[in-house]
Formats: sequence, structure tokens, C-alpha cells
Amino acid sequence: MSIPAGIFADRLGKKRMLVFSSIVFSSAPFLYLFVTNIWQLALIRLYHGLATAIFIPVSMALVSDIFKKERGEKIGWFSTSTLVGRFLAPLVGGGIIGALVFNPGISYKVIYLVCGMAGIITLLLSFKIPDTAETKKEAKSWQETFRVFKTVISNKGIVITSAVEAAILFAYGTFETFLPLYSLKIGLSAFEVGIFLSLQVITLALMKPVMGRFSDRHGREAQIFFGALTGSLCIGSFSLFNSFIPLLLLSILFGFSLSVVTSATSAFIADLSVADGRGSAMGILGSIMDIGHTTGPLVSGIIAVYFGISKSFIGASLVLALAACIFWASGIRKGKIISQS
Repeated sequence: MSIPAGIFADRLGKKRMLVFSSIVFSSAPFLYLFVTNIWQLALIRLYHGLATAIFIPVSMALVSDIFKKERGEKIGWFSTSTLVGRFLAPLVGGGIIGALVFNPGISYKVIYLVCGMAGIITLLLSFKIPDTAETKKEAKSWQETFRVFKTVISNKGIVITSAVEAAILFAYGTFETFLPLYSLKIGLSAFEVGIFLSLQVITLALMKPVMGRFSDRHGREAQIFFGALTGSLCIGSFSLFNSFIPLLLLSILFGFSLSVVTSATSAFIADLSVADGRGSAMGILGSIMDIGHTTGPLVSGIIAVYFGISKSFIGASLVLALAACIFWASGIRKGKIISQS
């Protein structure tokens, strides 16, 4: 859904699409209160998922429009805020369930109400987003919209940069799926596994704005390349160690490499796209990176079955290293940026 969301954002306006997704976010949680069978739940989940598919790529495109010279840093702050929200949500939900443990039916309804209130706050804040020259434009024709989309999807820089992000998320999917299994297999505790995962996410959240700002000041191409190579070395090295401290350091360093790459890729794609096609560009990025994140555990699982869990890390390392080399060899770093608008 990310690509259609981006296309609609380019045609109707990014702010309008963001407001629409906020309406879904604010209404969907209340619908769960009326669920009585599985097909109703499926429809509401589809409706709710629509908002997520729209919100992320459109928000990144809108942030890129508003902050031209600082888009790397600002996209980094946006990504960090989403990570903080994802980190806090289970804690808040678990706290509500724990507080109302003797009445679970009520506890889940309270969670839906809290989510609904958060959605309403999001909707109100979406109206406060400042207007840009792009948001004030009239809706374009479908013919013009698809012409812009064709230009975006045929842009080699956008597609290859999206592939690099897909590759590092392929590696991340392998990390979060198979590091716990590998750690337990070599005798580490579930508590130690939790530390690996938590510190990796914390590192990612803290460093994204910093590395986004670094890319604003020093360029994005080299940062993407060397960040991807660092990530490749990290994910491949997990198979070489079987004790807590080395794996902990690798987890932190891998989180750092994730922040190095992903803080620059989104901003670089925004640099390579014209304002009228930035929604489509972010939609393409969202779809390709989702493919990478989804296929990581699947492909690595096949490798793990036939060659062992440790080899799944090496497979992910090779995929990421290959993507980095293709990015560098493609000559994108020497290409002319289409627009800085």
C-alpha cells in the first residue's frame, strides 16, 4: 500500500493524505469495542493497517518538503519518534492489563480507548502542520500524476538506494529473528538476549538524528556505502563469537550501522526526487524496504535449516555487502541531483 499512498499524496497533496490517515488512526481503535466475531476484526485490522501504510511514507515526504537543508536530521527525528512510540506502546498496554488483571475484558477496552485518544491527538496535530507551496497546490490530473510516478520509478538512484535500505533491513530481519535462537543455542539466557535487542534499538533511536545531521553536512552517498559495509561486517561476525560481551558489542555496532544507513537513504531519495513526485519516491522506498525486511527471516530461515543458524548471518552479510557494492559501482554518487526543492 505504500506506493498507492505515495501516488495519492502526489496527486491530492501530502498534508491532505496525512490528515486522512490520522482520521483512520483516531477512529479505528474505537471500532474494536464493537467486535463480536473474526470477520469484523479482520475488516478493522485492514482499515487500521491502511493508516500505517499511508502515514509513514507520506510523513517522510512531507518532512522532506518542509525541511530542505536539514531533511536528513529531521527525518532522523521522525524515525526516532516512531521507535519511541513502538517502544512505549507495549509498556503502556502491559501496564493497563496489569493494573486491571482481575477484569481483562475491561482492560482491553481501556487500551482501545487510550489508543483512540492518541489517534485524536494525532489528528488535531496534523491540522497544525505548516503549509508549503506544495500543500497549497490544486490536485493534479491522474495523467500528470502517473507521468511523475513513471519518472520516479525509472530513476536509477531512487531504486538502487531503496534496494540498499531493503538489504540492511534484510540483515536486520535476520538479526532480530535468529540472534535470539543462536544466543540460546550457545547457552546465553533470555535476559541477555533481551539486552542485545534493547540496546540495539536504543542505539538506533539515539543515533538516527545525529547521523541524519551528519549526512546533511557531509553528503549521503559515502555514508550509505560505508554504513552498509559496516553493517555487513557486523551481521557476518555474529557467527564468530559465542559469549555475551562480543555479541553485545556487535549488537550495538549493528544498531549504529543501521542508523548510519537509514538516516541517509530516506534523505538521499528525497534529494533525488522532485517535490511533485516525493510521495511516490517515499512509497517506493517503503515498499522495497518492507520486501527486504520480510524476506530476511524467510531466506535466512532456509539457510539456517540446511546449513545452520550461524550461516544465516553470513548469508545476510553477503546480501548487504553486494547491495553496497552495487550502490557504489552504479555511479549514483557522481550523478546530478534532479531537484533540491
